[in-house]
Amino acid sequence: MRIVISGASGFIGTALADRLLRTGHDVVKLVRRTPTGTSEAQWDPAAGQLDEAVLDGADAVVNLSGAGIGERRWTKARVRDIIDSRLRTTKTLTAAMGRLGTPPGTFLSQSGSHYYGASRAGLLREDSGPGQSVLARLCVDWEAAAHTAPRGVRVVTPRTGVVLSPAGGAVGQLLPLLKLGLGGPLGNGRQYWPWISLADEITVIEFLLDSSLEGPVNVCAPESADVNAIVAQLAAALHRPAFLRVPAPALRLVLGGQLAEELVLASQRMEPARLMDAGFAWQHPALADAARWVASGGKWSPESG
Repeated sequence: MRIVISGASGFIGTALADRLLRTGHDVVKLVRRTPTGTSEAQWDPAAGQLDEAVLDGADAVVNLSGAGIGERRWTKARVRDIIDSRLRTTKTLTAAMGRLGTPPGTFLSQSGSHYYGASRAGLLREDSGPGQSVLARLCVDWEAAAHTAPRGVRVVTPRTGVVLSPAGGAVGQLLPLLKLGLGGPLGNGRQYWPWISLADEITVIEFLLDSSLEGPVNVCAPESADVNAIVAQLAAALHRPAFLRVPAPALRLVLGGQLAEELVLASQRMEPARLMDAGFAWQHPALADAARWVASGGKWSPESG
């Protein structure tokens, strides 16, 4: 397939582009700077500018753009940037599709587990309603923006959880401390994080590009785990202790109350119901497997023992 990707420089986007190229797809990365070759195309989503010719002939568009949610403390300006960077990019892509006589057949636009709110009791499936937090309202608007794609385009909105990776994301920032034996659970550790390995995240996206699924899809592993279990498994895989718990008040002080509550202390026990029903096969369905993969730098696999 010919696949156009926005957000291809992020840690998920980089891994996805590499995977798609290795499996024989033609990938075009949208960039804000001057393109360095035919595999890149320039756009300006802040100004709503994208030449629709870039999408002409594409089989699918993958939208992974958005300012980092946890990269810095939340101010009013930062929250606005987090929201605008997602809604503007999405609407720029759907507007460009609308100017084509034959738009791409598939639009996969990222969403998040935050759709369900900061903390929800019970098992969360795709038909569970949205929460009321800042990030929940963002995800509702983000998914609605994706559905402004032209009629006939299959729209998929993956609600991705915490991505476990040796190199990026929330756990990537925690790993150096765990390797030194200085890490530990965050808050009381009883909050559920819907986790997935980066390897499975990329495979899920590839699966969704080639499937008939549309609408929201929960993207996480089938095994539920709270933060205590996630940190313990990562520490065990690294052969390090993990006793230095970071109390919730300290997290609120360092990160800011709202960011800490919605990102780190939030609890979402999410189930990938639609992926399971579709027969998707995870490489790392168990947390212990994913932890060993992360600890090995992404080299370990269940088959290698």
